[in-house]
Amino acid sequence: MESRRGGPADCYRERVTNPPVPQFTVRPETSGDFDAIHALTAAAFGQVDEAELVDALRGSGNGVEGLSFVGVLEGEVIAHAMLSRCFVGEAPGVCLAPCSVWPEHQRTGAGTAVIEALLAEAARRGEAFAVVLGHPEYYPRFGFTPASGFGITLHVDVPDEALMAMPLGGEVPEGALAFAPEFGV
Repeated sequence: MESRRGGPADCYRERVTNPPVPQFTVRPETSGDFDAIHALTAAAFGQVDEAELVDALRGSGNGVEGLSFVGVLEGEVIAHAMLSRCFVGEAPGVCLAPCSVWPEHQRTGAGTAVIEALLAEAARRGEAFAVVLGHPEYYPRFGFTPASGFGITLHVDVPDEALMAMPLGGEVPEGALAFAPEFGV
């Protein structure tokens, strides 16, 4: 018996094997997003420390103006990432952190889209390099590699593979890394 394609079973099979991808937008944060960003960051990390860090970086001016992006789905902020000022020696760069996605929206591509847009905007603005202290399985997809390969050091002990750097539009300098004071490192 010959089967026909395009019947109800095929439609169902297509939906199950290829579920619809959420359609979200990525844009710079606005002041109207601050409460939603605080709530999503606390939910993503399971505590308020990182949410308070975002607020502190924004309030101190150490969050780089215009380099804090959100992912929005159906009017709701579901993802956020920001860049803060850091230095390697005297050379200014940007630090990617914190990055947050509502737990129910993780693994949908929202975090990746926000980070990619954020790093592209930083490069467009002429930022030379970015650093991140984070999961070594996640951040290499954006171009991050161990910072030690660039000769970057940190005055506290962290796993070598967790401290990463990448060029954005210039060279990655060699030297000691200094995060914004709000990080407490």
